[in-house]
Amino acid sequence: MARALITNDDGIDSPGLWALAAAARDAGLEVVVAAPHLDSSGVGTSVLSVRDGARTEVHARELPGLPGVEAWAVEGHPAYIVHVAGRGWLDPVPDVVLSGINVGANVGHAVLHSGTVGAALTAARHGWRGLAVSLETAWPPPEQLHWDTAVAVLAPVLTGLLAAPAGTVLSLNVPDRPAAALRELREARLARFGIVQVCVAHRIEENGGGGLHATVGELEDPPEPGTDVALLAAGHPTLTELTPLRERPGVLERLALGG
Repeated sequence: MARALITNDDGIDSPGLWALAAAARDAGLEVVVAAPHLDSSGVGTSVLSVRDGARTEVHARELPGLPGVEAWAVEGHPAYIVHVAGRGWLDPVPDVVLSGINVGANVGHAVLHSGTVGAALTAARHGWRGLAVSLETAWPPPEQLHWDTAVAVLAPVLTGLLAAPAGTVLSLNVPDRPAAALRELREARLARFGIVQVCVAHRIEENGGGGLHATVGELEDPPEPGTDVALLAAGHPTLTELTPLRERPGVLERLALGG
């Protein structure tokens, strides 16, 4: 039986995490859940943890609808959780890391900053398969989200991932709408940006202090056809295979530095 580590960046109390863990269990996987004790959105592949010397606190939890499933709240970021799972914490180690279901899409080159995606990419570092699952929502998100829609799209993707080579990393985004209102699953290129654009202004106060003030707005230009942003807007769930960090040979020749 394949073993799955379920994590996220929204924290241990996210219903999306519970839905993903239940889906993995129902697919016949052996499931262990380990997620940040607090919201850790936007941390990318950070391996930061709250430490007392060499010690990071973990707290056993019982999750709704998941009786008997091993679950931990960890005082650390998602990629940290995945990393330490392969450094002696979990025995046996997982075969696959499932991260999400995130509240909000993870699209475009902005996936670099996503803790959800960061956990899946870290899985590949250990030679495991990784899948980040995200639900595209309005912002702020509504109270009721279509977790069941994401789970329905996930099922065949998970089957394919388990048959894929070790180290494969996928990112799945699903529109937050009833399953009957979805269009077909499409492979997607990463858009240049994400769905929104953040603008930051430095405001200096009279006392000499100040701060950085961020505002969030939608992109003015329409998304490029075939990208994840464009396909999601048209009602398609999107799947993108991500390439973990690797070197690019030939730098001395390209920069004319070769001897």
